[in-house]
Amino acid sequence: MTKTFTEELRAAAGDQWDRVINHRFTTELARGDIDRNVLKKYLIQDHRFLDAFVVLLASAIAKARDLDDRIPGCQFLGLITGKENTYFERCFVELGCGKEERAKIPDEDVTKGFANLMKDVSYEGTLGEILSVLVVAEWSYQSWGEKVLPITNRDDFLTYEWVDLHSGDYFRDVVSYLRGLLDKEGTLIDDEGKEKCKAAFLRAIQLEEDFFEMAYAT
Repeated sequence: MTKTFTEELRAAAGDQWDRVINHRFTTELARGDIDRNVLKKYLIQDHRFLDAFVVLLASAIAKARDLDDRIPGCQFLGLITGKENTYFERCFVELGCGKEERAKIPDEDVTKGFANLMKDVSYEGTLGEILSVLVVAEWSYQSWGEKVLPITNRDDFLTYEWVDLHSGDYFRDVVSYLRGLLDKEGTLIDDEGKEKCKAAFLRAIQLEEDFFEMAYAT
């Protein structure tokens, strides 16, 4: 059976994809026993490239080929700037980490790398490259989110809401939508375009692994 373009990109990532979706961060988060300092560091840094992610998703919407391809992206953008952003704000209150404290914490190298990748492909990349980064971000999170959902502890919103945001029917539809757009691009672009998508995809999955590792670094 012929692989779709996103399946080919996933295969190119090899074991690194599996390391991301099976990272200890995901299981510790779901169980609710993750070290709060690890979670705090992760959330602070993750929130730093929310703006770059909004630019990335908005660029995909702008460069999409027709209205039907834009509408689901617009709806997802509303969730990112609404429910997901609110989750971060509530977490920072719960963790006692105000704006002044967060402002004193520098960006980690991987945070800078992720933000730069998102902005670079947004401003200078093709639709395929933009979608490749988006698909890594959302498909990898949906993969681990669905995997840990059965063991998710419901005692603390800090942990279970992050799992819920990356699992379930709606998020599954978002990932299918993004993969579908990228699969379609794979049928329309030439080999050079496909190689650019592959490079963006592999760079993004490397950053995903590095980001989880960063949260545990002392």
